[in-house]
Amino acid sequence: MKRQPLVAANWKMHTPPTGWDAPDSPYRQKKDAVDVVVFPTLIDMGNSVSAGLTTGAQYGHPESEGAFTGDVSMTMLAKLGCRYVLCGHSERRHHHHETNEMVALQVASAIDAGLTPILCIGETADERELDEQEEVVNRQLSSALEVFGSKLKDESCLLAYEPVWAIGNGKTASAEDAQQMHAYIRSILPANIQDGARILYGGSVKPENAAELIAQKDIDGFLIGGASLKPKEFAQIVDAAAVGL
Repeated sequence: MKRQPLVAANWKMHTPPTGWDAPDSPYRQKKDAVDVVVFPTLIDMGNSVSAGLTTGAQYGHPESEGAFTGDVSMTMLAKLGCRYVLCGHSERRHHHHETNEMVALQVASAIDAGLTPILCIGETADERELDEQEEVVNRQLSSALEVFGSKLKDESCLLAYEPVWAIGNGKTASAEDAQQMHAYIRSILPANIQDGARILYGGSVKPENAAELIAQKDIDGFLIGGASLKPKEFAQIVDAAAVGL
């Protein structure tokens, strides 16, 4: 089965690109065949929601409230109007030392708050060099499913495969390599959500490679970093996702 693609713009710690909230903004949901979601910084999320964009958060704390200076809870994000949240992005695993267990709690909390989590998994360059990529994503996914697996439904399951070695440096996994990993990830999901789960690819996606990637059987969209800050390129990627259906 071919699942509806989702294209996510992760603006990371950048101000929104020029024209992001314009009526003809490529970050708006326009094509019924493709879901478009933006992930702005915390200080821009309210404006994004008010502008009518489908908005997600780059992180949320699993506790609903408490003495967690600098954090915002999943419950608060939902009340703000966010609909999605990234959990376990490779940069947070690296810079904020988020463990598999911490990420699993985030996903479970997001589901309880009514948000749709996007669980990010993927291997580093060293792990791939040692041919450990399948072991790594299996460990990341299995650890998480132990905590929140019973809460999942196929239509709400979103994952993003991030080959960490291909983020922010122009490198991209070949379409064949990406498909192989996506197929493996799908194969280790619980049987009741395998068919409906959407698995995004996130690793230096560009207009030049988007069409070939989305054409793969198990790639259901993109989590985009650098190119999401360039409206014209982002629009081309969304168009490629729509054509890929």
